Amino acid sequence: MADPRRIAFSMVDVFAPRPLTGNPAAVVADAAGLTLEQMQALAREFNQSETVFIVAADDDRADWQFRSFTPIGAEVGGAGHNALAACLWLVDRRLPVDRTEFVVQIGADLLHTAVTRPTDGPAMVTVQQSPPAFGTVLTDRDALTDALGLTPADLTEDAIQVISTGAGHLLVPLVDRAAVDRAQPDTRRLAAVLKTVAGEGCYLYSLDTAEGDSAAYARFFNPTMGITEDPATGTAAGPLVAKLVAEGRVAPGAPAIVEQGHSLGRPSRILITVDGANVRISGAGLIVADGTVLV
Repeated sequence: MADPRRIAFSMVDVFAPRPLTGNPAAVVADAAGLTLEQMQALAREFNQSETVFIVAADDDRADWQFRSFTPIGAEVGGAGHNALAACLWLVDRRLPVDRTEFVVQIGADLLHTAVTRPTDGPAMVTVQQSPPAFGTVLTDRDALTDALGLTPADLTEDAIQVISTGAGHLLVPLVDRAAVDRAQPDTRRLAAVLKTVAGEGCYLYSLDTAEGDSAAYARFFNPTMGITEDPATGTAAGPLVAKLVAEGRVAPGAPAIVEQGHSLGRPSRILITVDGANVRISGAGLIVADGTVLV
């Protein structure tokens, strides 16, 4: 067996105004030469909701390629906090200060990224997501509420639907913030419900927000990918704002904030803008740790 080698990594808090808030992700920036099995093993070792590896792009129109894995070694698509973590790392450690745009590859998608560097705060990145795709509407509300530890009275009359802007999640509208906080999902039963509608994760939300400038208050569960609960989920916030725009609750092109992570003690504010097929996610963050790991 070959001798182990040391691989550098960083921990990045995304959607974080200060350290130890927002949603953490492990970033392995120089992942060239790592095998799929090694990436999966590292994702299990870090045990974050997502670990992202920066590798050379397959498409010469992209500057970098990102590959992301959950704690069970499942590879995920879409641009969420994983992509923002890697982008924020690149802005801090690799990108020339006068450069404000680059392109990242995630799967087959080429996603444009813009960088804003305010004089009075940390850099912010804005990553393009895939155009909204509206999928299956769930009809068995009783099975869903049973799986969530809720009652049918906790649901609004709005559609419960799988929507994707890179990853398809089931969006579940609840009557108030208390109902969102009260949910206690049964992992096995929720995974079975998600399978019936080809949904990856489950995003509970309410228009009853904790802060007055927000569009929605949410929690995310993804038993199909080994994520018990995630404090900030960009691949679910994008579809949610697309749904709210389609319903006339958010104006097209208007920035909308989704609150998440309160139940985990890591409150996060996810900024999404949806204008037709153009979906963008924005956030700042901090590199809170650097280290090496033996592979």
